[in-house]
Amino acid sequence: MTQPFRLPDFYVPYPARLNPHLEEARVHSKQWARDFAMLEGSGVWEEGDLDSHDYALLCSYTHPDCDADALSLVTDWYVWVFFFDDHFLETFKRSQDRAGAKAYLDRLAAFMPMDLADGFPEPTNPVEAGLADLWRRTVPSMSADWRERFSLSTKNLLDESMWELANINMGRVANPLEYIEMRRKVGGAPWSAGLIEYVAAEVPARVAHTRPLGVLRDAFSDAVHIRNDLFSYEREVTDEGELSNAVLVLETFLGCTTQEAADVSGDLLTSRLQQFEQTALHELPQLFADFSLEPAEIAAVLAYTKGLQDWQSGGHEWHMVSSRYMNEEARATAPVTLPFMPSGLGTSALDLRSVFNRRSMELRRRSFTHVPFERTGPSVIPEIHMPHPLSLSPHLAHARQESVAWARRTGLLDPQPGDPGSAIWTEEKLRGYDFAVCSAGIDPDATPDELALNACWLTWGTYADDYYPVVFAQTKNLAAAKAATARLISMLPVDDAASTGQPQPQPSTALERGLADLWVRTSAGMPVEQRAEFRATVVDMLESWLWEVDNAVQNRIPDPVDYAEMRRRTFGSRLTMYLCRLGHRGRGIPEEIYASGTIRSLENAVADAACLINDIYSYQKEVEFEGEVHNHILVTQNFFDIGYPEALHICHALMTRRTEEFEHIVADQLPVLYDDFQLGAAARAALDAYVRELQDWHAGVLNWHATVRRYRPEDLRRPDGGLAGAVLGSGFGMAAARLGVPA
Repeated sequence: MTQPFRLPDFYVPYPARLNPHLEEARVHSKQWARDFAMLEGSGVWEEGDLDSHDYALLCSYTHPDCDADALSLVTDWYVWVFFFDDHFLETFKRSQDRAGAKAYLDRLAAFMPMDLADGFPEPTNPVEAGLADLWRRTVPSMSADWRERFSLSTKNLLDESMWELANINMGRVANPLEYIEMRRKVGGAPWSAGLIEYVAAEVPARVAHTRPLGVLRDAFSDAVHIRNDLFSYEREVTDEGELSNAVLVLETFLGCTTQEAADVSGDLLTSRLQQFEQTALHELPQLFADFSLEPAEIAAVLAYTKGLQDWQSGGHEWHMVSSRYMNEEARATAPVTLPFMPSGLGTSALDLRSVFNRRSMELRRRSFTHVPFERTGPSVIPEIHMPHPLSLSPHLAHARQESVAWARRTGLLDPQPGDPGSAIWTEEKLRGYDFAVCSAGIDPDATPDELALNACWLTWGTYADDYYPVVFAQTKNLAAAKAATARLISMLPVDDAASTGQPQPQPSTALERGLADLWVRTSAGMPVEQRAEFRATVVDMLESWLWEVDNAVQNRIPDPVDYAEMRRRTFGSRLTMYLCRLGHRGRGIPEEIYASGTIRSLENAVADAACLINDIYSYQKEVEFEGEVHNHILVTQNFFDIGYPEALHICHALMTRRTEEFEHIVADQLPVLYDDFQLGAAARAALDAYVRELQDWHAGVLNWHATVRRYRPEDLRRPDGGLAGAVLGSGFGMAAARLGVPA
């Protein structure tokens, strides 16, 4: 049988090596599986199944340097997780027993206690017994922080089996962003990253949740999953009819041939690995300096990074030799020895053909050689799918008056002494931007004061989003941007000065005055815990603007996945969603509902649709007039090496698919979530109201872009033909802040 496509030339820049303790791990893991009743009599596996899977070989490739005991323990973890997957399939997926599946999964959390002294329940099946044994053997050498993180990643991996169960017969192929998001949850690579910490080095708790460590984990995970999808396409899609495969997702979304989709998948895999390298070589040194890490902490992060690299290359080698996968025509990685190259341990398998692969080199070159300010012509605005009706607040005129007056009082409309970059707006411009009409659309039910406060947030956020590129990106001054951001963050106290005994810093710029004023007015009625959560969303947005400045300094067009995920932050989406939730606290909605995969997917889908609206409208403004590198269309042009019309078509299709996904989640997944959590009528009504607010937000965002005087060609040039002011930035900034704070 002919393979459905030719495998791409994989980018494998790190050497793959084999752990010398392979046979010991094979013997140990087989005995361990038998001791815990996973083989004969389990109804899931026989000895021959485990032998053919050969998880010891996988772990020996992915963890080449650990000792025999660590290799055996990690191999047992992989035996357990794959047995769980097959056990869940046989017990619940085939019978579609959702109630039984949820009860089964809920019990597993009890077998991962943070303190071993708390003990374990009595196991009732091999999965529970195996998890108790593994947890007991693993956690004594790991910190409480790692235990919490690994327990959460294990729970997420297990819980997403419910998502697969709910969608198994739906016959729906995901869109690309949805697929990347869901594949991380069900694919297991983030879970594997936790075991890499056990084998290599534990990441210091104070940096474990920073962007660089998150990007390393996510880029690692995406590359692992895309590689697996390429090798397993024939078995999964052709033979088993599986719909969750990156090649099939791209083939369906792009409307291209299977071979073309495979080539694009290979390019995306390469881009994610190059993002990993960019993060490791560029962002980690900045992280070390910003957090003043000790030498031992730096060594731990670097050891973990190397562990991720080892897993990446080892996983590739495993796919190359396993009979489970389509690899007959794959070009084996081959060592290339040159006189000037190093030799010895760790270099024998370096494949220079992969490192200097034409496609991978071209992708990297394009990312750093963009020519700014190239003529684009007017932005083309296609018909945009908007299934949600627009409503406008009757208090629009009041919000217009109050927000302009507030901007004048705080100094956003006048050049500030000692801050020449502050002269970026005039009152005429601000009135043309009309943030009040945006507020009136995204929160049509707000009171007059709430709507005015909302419009002030939008005003401040967009001013700041314009200010950063002008003052910091054009001057390539990342250090000054960091200092300014630190000052802005200091304007966001969780506790007041009276309770801490420490005076709060006084704002010294218009930007600081505006944020300090909004912070006090918005957070005053919040409990301390809620204020801390709210602050975290504002900080998340502020720090994302540093990422934009850093890319501008390097003249680097971002990787498409990293851009999409950071775009939600630069757009203020996380802040937006948190503020939307405030009015529904205390209505019987458990916090774990908001942390569920269903709600996160709902929010990400509508956020991405709105971000794409902004980037479609602002393309000419950002690319031609401002030399910007942050725009979905430009990122798409760069990745595919295509022109504006083709990239616009792809972005428009992605925007439409994300909107349709939002509707799909509301119609098909939310009812399942309600049933799984056994929510009462009040909680269901509150979540339904939250969904309606997201729909208002989406419709309000589109209406604002269609009516605002900011993106049209006549808005970008003065009558004399010059530029209409040095206004840079990605536009909407704080996009949908709904500020109804409960009493």
